[in-house]
Amino acid sequence: MMTVGIIPARMGSSRFPGKPLVPIAGIPMIGHVYHRSCMARALDAVYVATCDEEIAEYSKTLGAEVVLTSASHERATDRAAEALEIIEQREGKRCAIVVMIQGDEPLLDPAMVDRVASALDDHPTAAVANLMAPIETPAEQDDPNEVKVVVDRSGYALYFSREPIPSRTRLSAPVQAHRQLGLIAFRRESILRYAELEMTDLERAESCDMLRFVEHGRRVLMVPIPACPPAVDVPGDVQTVEQLMATDPLRTRYHQSPGPEWTVGPRLNRAR
Repeated sequence: MMTVGIIPARMGSSRFPGKPLVPIAGIPMIGHVYHRSCMARALDAVYVATCDEEIAEYSKTLGAEVVLTSASHERATDRAAEALEIIEQREGKRCAIVVMIQGDEPLLDPAMVDRVASALDDHPTAAVANLMAPIETPAEQDDPNEVKVVVDRSGYALYFSREPIPSRTRLSAPVQAHRQLGLIAFRRESILRYAELEMTDLERAESCDMLRFVEHGRRVLMVPIPACPPAVDVPGDVQTVEQLMATDPLRTRYHQSPGPEWTVGPRLNRAR
């Protein structure tokens, strides 16, 4: 039984059309995501799931396995679920865990992929796990492009929102706010079940996949990490990411396998 990474991507982003193929430091964004995903120790294989021929053709030049999916999906998780069924039929074997990796994380740290995948091993009863990182500034908490999350005392999500949660103005003492990251690990049955569930009102209102699980009464384990690299949500984020890419050590290791000792992501700084 395999642990696979699936990168769902489409050209029709409402906030940034054509985003997966926008060049960052001379490489289309999804290329950075693919190379870095392949460095994760937890993954047996990495697939690109898309409905767009442009993305499929570029991904094939990287040597990536490509899965063509329906153009009707509104949610990345629905696309990943369809891709999983195609992958299992193609490979002739079942996948135990699926890590969904967003295609707008060009500074992805492979250790983050390993962390979210291992969370399901650490929590045998959890069906889905998601990373979260502290919000560092009021501007980040107010940014509608950042999905915020609040959790219960056991670490399971209570709610996700693009609005600031928890409130900064109504609390007598500061409470640490967190953002959801674009890395979600599913057990096989949970991602297939997700695709069968009816889309919910809160999911639509917040444009957040995981609210479908929450509103249907299913628990989403949130796994804290100390920090995370910035994603590309809108065109203005590209310059910031390019500046960081210039000194990022992983850029020089694309297509290379990690050795027995390695450190990835200057901000996460987790020795392997």
